[in-house]
Amino acid sequence: MPLEDITISKAIITRYNQELLAALESDVAIAGGGPSGLVAAFYLAQQGAQVVLFERNLSLGGGMWGGGMMFNQIVVQEEAIPILDTFGVRYRTFEPGYYTAHATETVAAIILGAVRKGVKILNLISAEDVMVRNERVCGLVLNWTAVGLARLHVDPIAASCSCVIDCTGHDAQIANIVVRKMGAVLKTSSGKIEGEKPMWAERGEAAIIKNTGEIYPGLYVAGMAANAVYGNHRMGPVFGGMLLSGKRAAELIKGER
Repeated sequence: MPLEDITISKAIITRYNQELLAALESDVAIAGGGPSGLVAAFYLAQQGAQVVLFERNLSLGGGMWGGGMMFNQIVVQEEAIPILDTFGVRYRTFEPGYYTAHATETVAAIILGAVRKGVKILNLISAEDVMVRNERVCGLVLNWTAVGLARLHVDPIAASCSCVIDCTGHDAQIANIVVRKMGAVLKTSSGKIEGEKPMWAERGEAAIIKNTGEIYPGLYVAGMAANAVYGNHRMGPVFGGMLLSGKRAAELIKGER
């Protein structure tokens, strides 16, 4: 059968529009498709939630692809090994308590797992604002990433949800939007973003689970965004805390549903 160029174009536009329309209403909207966002999405979808994940970049996986300094190996500690097992990721013992996995295999496995659980993933879309009703975050305001990069004045669209998870990493973009537009209202000592501290893997890994949670009604933080909000250390290419933080966010939201 010959291939028609216009039919190919129609297929792409039709299917994408169907996906986008379905993403405009969800139980949980996740901003950021790094390891914590993908893991949170997986476990929420596994619990039956309708989950949509918006990633501003072309590829998902955040900084995990590059391992440490473009050496595509990652380190995971003992506590997070069950999550690697869930996704079928292979790993090896380096020293007691230190396990290594191939960065690309890990990212690919987690993305595939999330998609097969029913997570809707839309890349190249940025969250430029939030929706707030009755002092609760209830949606994201979206635009093409290219619009922001080109500094074009193009109005966005809105997507509603029951709650949002900020998994935007070091920038904690969604939390920053709430502070900038709503004032000092977060569940931190100052009510604002405390800011990320220098690298200290042991302290950062311990803090990230504690910091994962709801910081404003309807807005949760997970992954490096959680440590940035609460003023804790970054961790570098050890990723167990990121995985555990995503799972913890899903558990907390499940408890609220």
